[in-house]
Amino acid sequence: MNDPTTIRRLYGRRQGHKLRIGQAALVEEALPRLSVPEAGALTSEALFGDARPLQVEIGFGGGEHLAAQAAAWPDHGFIGCEPFLNGVVSALAHLRGRQLGNVRLHMGDALTVLERLPDASLERVYLLHPDPWPKARHAKRRMVNHGPLNLIAAKLKPGGEFRLGTDDPTYCRWAMMVMAQRTDFAWTAAAAADFLTRPDDWPQTRYEAKARRKGHEVWYFRYVRCGGGGGGA
Repeated sequence: MNDPTTIRRLYGRRQGHKLRIGQAALVEEALPRLSVPEAGALTSEALFGDARPLQVEIGFGGGEHLAAQAAAWPDHGFIGCEPFLNGVVSALAHLRGRQLGNVRLHMGDALTVLERLPDASLERVYLLHPDPWPKARHAKRRMVNHGPLNLIAAKLKPGGEFRLGTDDPTYCRWAMMVMAQRTDFAWTAAAAADFLTRPDDWPQTRYEAKARRKGHEVWYFRYVRCGGGGGGA
């Protein structure tokens, strides 16, 4: 069984283009207020002051999906994890523009956040257009591996949902293979249209829009956490 620590290293740049003055000010003013605490259990009470349901987005990119879901579920608490500063800045702008107070952000490794959440505490986990790491020797860096999936499964409530979106054929095949080995997730698709058509409650990300402009197919996977049982090999 793979351990989640096998993908602990964050590859790539933490920051892309230099921040403008307004962006830097947004980070300085808003990020400390919205950041996930550095220590302690991450209960909904600790994060939001009440017992609201929680959802997590792993690698939220520009934050447009995170903000849209938070607006659609105002009585839920959202935790967005993203290692790259420019994505965090974009998310802060979306949150400010929509005046959303039900989101907390973590700039760093999503697994460290998941580990601090109580078991069976999450309604949904989103993993949308993750880095595909297309070379075979880099497969262990993919988030869809049994180590991270074991952690995700532990934190989802029975009946909770894991959503995965990708436009990369290699990642699509890999994810289907890995998820088919799991006994703790049930794929909800009953027909091809169920994973070839974006659901109405699945806001489009900038990465999906870019993929569509390039003529790429996009796949939308929804898995439900089964009650009890173990994971994959």
